[in-house]
Amino acid sequence: MSMHRPAAAAALAAALCLLTAACGSSSDDKASDTTTEAAASKSGYPVTLDNCGRKETFKKAPSRVVVMNGASVAEVSTLLALGLGDKIVANQQTYGMSEVEGRAAAIKKLPTGDVELNDAYDIPREAMLGLRPDLVLSTTSYGFDEKNGFATRDQLGDVGANSYVSPQGCDQDTSKMTIADSYQLLRDMGKVFNVSDRAEKLIAASEKNIASVSDKVKGEKKPKVMVLFSNMSMGGNDFSSVVAKGIYNDILTKAGGTNAFENASKTSFADLSKEEVAATDVDALVVIAYNDPNPAAYAKKLLKEFPQWPAAKNNKYVTLSDSMYLGPSNDLAVEKVAKMLHPDAY
Repeated sequence: MSMHRPAAAAALAAALCLLTAACGSSSDDKASDTTTEAAASKSGYPVTLDNCGRKETFKKAPSRVVVMNGASVAEVSTLLALGLGDKIVANQQTYGMSEVEGRAAAIKKLPTGDVELNDAYDIPREAMLGLRPDLVLSTTSYGFDEKNGFATRDQLGDVGANSYVSPQGCDQDTSKMTIADSYQLLRDMGKVFNVSDRAEKLIAASEKNIASVSDKVKGEKKPKVMVLFSNMSMGGNDFSSVVAKGIYNDILTKAGGTNAFENASKTSFADLSKEEVAATDVDALVVIAYNDPNPAAYAKKLLKEFPQWPAAKNNKYVTLSDSMYLGPSNDLAVEKVAKMLHPDAY
């Protein structure tokens, strides 16, 4: 359980009470405790989450939230979608664009904490502690690894800060991630900030939109789709940012498509040669922009490079950004991909 640590004198006094049993409990104290418990129950607190095998207890809604980078916008977008932007004292997440109108601009306006970032473009331990957070959000457990120079979850707990790793991030393997994990993130933050009603409304709207799209494309032939990041290198080959597994595949399935490279890797991404890519029939492209101002140019370049693809012959592509990741807007990706793959269904 993480909470604000009392002053040293108060802590010492409390310890002495426990050791000597010298501090009695009057009937007034008991009445006060009962009143406090009733007030806590009415407020919805305390709230305890089991997060990566660790119990995190919140006695009230956090008000000094730090969002770590993690090459994601899942956490900051979730907070904004829930109307909690004013709780953020430092945010390091940004894609520069979004499928949600106004979101990129809203993220850009958030405070960054004015800290000097480390080589991973994230907040090192001393800077993190200096921000005096009461909640730190990280996409994966990487953001709390001492070997990486970050504050550990125990160290954050020692200064009164709760910590949270997003769904599927505990072991840093996001290959099994689905849209349900986006909903779990929304639900967890809804509980933490006592806005579960908002979270459930967002989830219900997303589920309704996705169900509507899936009904439209039901029974249609499922094109083979290549999903990759524009102008990004993650390995040694020409095509190292090709998606193989993860939430992307769940989105494709609900949009009436399949991943052309799903079996190219056991992990989230495949590192492929130009020859391997050329030998695969690609019916359509989904290009994900990560701080790339012109992902459409990259898509057109690929279609020109592989004219034998059905995707090139039919000029079949769509560019997306944050809706293809963990986050509150996956229904927008499902809809946009479905319209590209099955225009006649619309």
